[in-house]
Amino acid sequence: MSSQKLRIFNVLSKPFVKLVERYYPDAFIFVIVLSVLTYFLALINTDATAIQTLEAWGNGLPKLFTFTAQICIIMITAHALAHTKPVENFLSKIGSIPNSPIQAYALVTFISGIASLFAWSFGLIVGGIISKFVAIGCTKKRIKIHYPLLVACAYSGYVIWHMGYSSSAALFVSSDGHSLVDKIGIIPVTETIFTSFNISLALITLLLITFINPLMRPSKTSEIKEIDPNVFRFGEKERNIKYLNQNNRSFAEVIENARIISLFVGFFLLSFICYIFYKDGFVLDLNLVSWSFLGIGLILSTSPIHYVKLVNNAAVTVGPIILQYPFYAGIMGMMADTGLINVVADNITKISTSETLGFYSFLSGGLVNMFIPSGGGQWAVQGPVMIEAAKNLDVDPYVIVLGVAYGDQWTNMIQPFWTIPLLAIAGLHMRQIMGYTFVIFLITGFLYGGAMLYLGSG
Repeated sequence: MSSQKLRIFNVLSKPFVKLVERYYPDAFIFVIVLSVLTYFLALINTDATAIQTLEAWGNGLPKLFTFTAQICIIMITAHALAHTKPVENFLSKIGSIPNSPIQAYALVTFISGIASLFAWSFGLIVGGIISKFVAIGCTKKRIKIHYPLLVACAYSGYVIWHMGYSSSAALFVSSDGHSLVDKIGIIPVTETIFTSFNISLALITLLLITFINPLMRPSKTSEIKEIDPNVFRFGEKERNIKYLNQNNRSFAEVIENARIISLFVGFFLLSFICYIFYKDGFVLDLNLVSWSFLGIGLILSTSPIHYVKLVNNAAVTVGPIILQYPFYAGIMGMMADTGLINVVADNITKISTSETLGFYSFLSGGLVNMFIPSGGGQWAVQGPVMIEAAKNLDVDPYVIVLGVAYGDQWTNMIQPFWTIPLLAIAGLHMRQIMGYTFVIFLITGFLYGGAMLYLGSG
């Protein structure tokens, strides 16, 4: 296949890039528009009154507070860990691997995809961090890299997260005593995540996006926007800090710079995590991921006060999360409490047959994800309705689990909710990457939709 034919993806991405740059609002404006849209959709399509819908919105606002705190801690501790000297050196070596733009885009895509299969939080954090180091490595080699596309490569790996180890829907139905156990029993992960169908589709998708992403690179040098060198400036500042002479330190400063303290706390945290794994098996959740980053970060930092400075530098990345996540919780409240989610699911099931319910579960999962961009939250409100439809149409429940999961990860490519932590690390704006991820959205839409039609009723 000629290079000119392959560059069709570059041509395809250009109108989407221009469209997003010109018309896609800031992520905060996006969530406000979604909130207003959801409010009026609830008034039109449900029996809820204006006051009841307002109450549903207000009651929903604090429902993601715990989740928001978890994400913020993960963000800060991962950012701090990445800027400890040993990890910086390791990531710099990875960043120096590519010897061409194609290798750089492909490497970032592949690493972020594998990380997303391991845990969705890893995919976002690792993707944002590795894209920066690869960009820096290429700059040192005088390889011109379009940084927005490189970060888009990192985010595109997230399109397979729900096929992996941290799949919210699959883990929900595999848990003892889950809320749908009376209807579907317990569905082990061997019938969802670890089926040959799911594993094969995940690998095909990963290889496909790893191949396609480099083909969207700009054809003209003038279109390339390289990484801003200020992205890493604070790291150099950290290394240039002149510590006080040992003899001139006060008692407080001696304690602050005593590495034994950070080592003690770090190893204590890791011991706790090992104990949990020993007691409950190797099961990751947001808390354990946070404590892992915190513990390793403390061990690799040079002192307690050094780690404090790393955290202070990282704290600036979580502002957008704190601002926007409560509004998404409000949307979730309106969708669930007014019954709007049931209206959407019911309309989908009315046009479905046993062979197409899985496909429509995928489409409805993608649609609902635009309003409830949380895998666990989405399954909690959409799952019961879709499972009831599966029962009526004699469809194997695992088909619905996969359909909703695939739909959730699919529209993440055009929903800015999950770009927030990644972009905070990468130092870019959402408009700079979503033109490229829109192309991934189109391609994976055909792939996942076709796969669900092939799967049929199971």
